[in-house]
Amino acid sequence: MSGLLADKVVVVSGVGPGLGRSIALQSAAAGARVVLAARTESRLREVAAEIEANGGAALSVTADITDDAAVANLLDRTVDRFGRVDALVNNAFAVPSMKPLERTGFEQITDSLDLTVLGNLRMTKAFANALAETAGAVVMINSASIRHSEPRYGSYKLAKAALLAMSQTLATELGRRGIRVNSVVPGYIWSDQLKWYFGEVAKKYGTTVEQVYAQTAARSDLDRLPEPDEIARAVVFLASDWSSAITGQTLDVNCGEYHI
Repeated sequence: MSGLLADKVVVVSGVGPGLGRSIALQSAAAGARVVLAARTESRLREVAAEIEANGGAALSVTADITDDAAVANLLDRTVDRFGRVDALVNNAFAVPSMKPLERTGFEQITDSLDLTVLGNLRMTKAFANALAETAGAVVMINSASIRHSEPRYGSYKLAKAALLAMSQTLATELGRRGIRVNSVVPGYIWSDQLKWYFGEVAKKYGTTVEQVYAQTAARSDLDRLPEPDEIARAVVFLASDWSSAITGQTLDVNCGEYHI
């Protein structure tokens, strides 16, 4: 991956300790100057310090992507510092309710749509002119919840399915300006958050994390779950010129759990 994003500027929203961090670090490792955006300043500082310790360049901007002024400030800060934008990675999302739709409040569903769909639309619209100048790319981080209909994921699937439909429309609308829009669709990601969740499942059913992992991974062709960096490298590919003829597509990264 070294050099795949050389001299490019990549903006990553929703940077936290999991996938957002991996996307930022992998982008920097591929040569990009990285702009980190999230609501929690301490997380941004930690990831920026990692990038800079490895010789990369990073800009941290606290931003709530549901706020027009915050997004405008993010764009201004990016252009002021680096002069251009080559890729926008929309990673921000709302944590799912993990309840059936009949027991999920409308306010929670509305909040999820506001962040996951409208927030990412706000980001894409704000950065469109800058991306058009570089024939840049937008990468939406979706979810394998769009591939199944498990009851506890109803509100999450609702938001992510809307995100996918929006992404496909944006690919058509923005393609005439030279901007590509694609989606990465991860399955389970073997991160700290999932490790904690598997621990809770193990306690509930009197088993071990290793057994929960094995049972879950058995549904995939590779008999394992993808690591955050493996998802991030798919994002780097779609943000790079190596995918210059790819737009309006979804790239599933799930170790073969689903075949699309």
